[in-house]
Amino acid sequence: RRQLAAWSIRMCARAGSGHPSTCLSASHLLTGLFFGGYLSYDVARPDWPDRDRFILSKGHAAPILYAALAEKGAFPTADLLTLRQLGSPLEGHPNARRLPWVEASTGSLGQGLSIGLGMALAARLQGRAFRSWVLLGDGELDEGQVWEAAMAAAKYRCANLTAIVDRNGYQQTGPGDQVLPLEPLADKWAACGWEVLSIDGHDWPAVLGALDRALADRRGPLAIIARTVKGYGVRRIVEDPGNKYHGVPLLGDAAEAAVREVLAG
Repeated sequence: RRQLAAWSIRMCARAGSGHPSTCLSASHLLTGLFFGGYLSYDVARPDWPDRDRFILSKGHAAPILYAALAEKGAFPTADLLTLRQLGSPLEGHPNARRLPWVEASTGSLGQGLSIGLGMALAARLQGRAFRSWVLLGDGELDEGQVWEAAMAAAKYRCANLTAIVDRNGYQQTGPGDQVLPLEPLADKWAACGWEVLSIDGHDWPAVLGALDRALADRRGPLAIIARTVKGYGVRRIVEDPGNKYHGVPLLGDAAEAAVREVLAG
């Protein structure tokens, strides 16, 4: 997790743009999924028909997805420092036409759950056992399309679909619950017919326990609401009262200090 967080900071610093703070809030979630034995995946065969599908609905967190893929051996870690450079396949948002390990081009927020649902239904129609995993930001839950997909997933009892909400409490224009309140969030998912788990998204036993439940036999889809901290592990971001680091990388000495901080933490 520390390496993925550090890479996210370095990549955005080199690019001079990007969203490291949202990468840090999702760092335990993505690490647990990719390195905990939960995601059935082979980087040597990105087109393997039985692979699990991972959809990064909050596409602006692309750096930590790229870091996970590189650490899994999809491509050299040195390539991570080409983020957002002209000609690099590591675009600011994941592009499935440029990088074969990306299942869907995302970043226009609110669409990922619909994509994941479609893939989960495709598995059923094809008689395959793969699962769909969708990582959403809490800000994009303002989008109506998310709840249309949630209702449809429950209707079709897609037990092979898991939605993970990175509930870091902020979106582009400020605290999410000031922009458009979401609570009672767990009750909303439950009302749509989902099984719901609410966890501390930075607590390893809680994260891994929730992912265990995702692999268990269920009658319908599972929503994991992970309470997280935007910029987790970097004090200057966590303690910023104005959300000024949303979509803003740390540069120079600040980036180096942040890397040291997350590696030590």
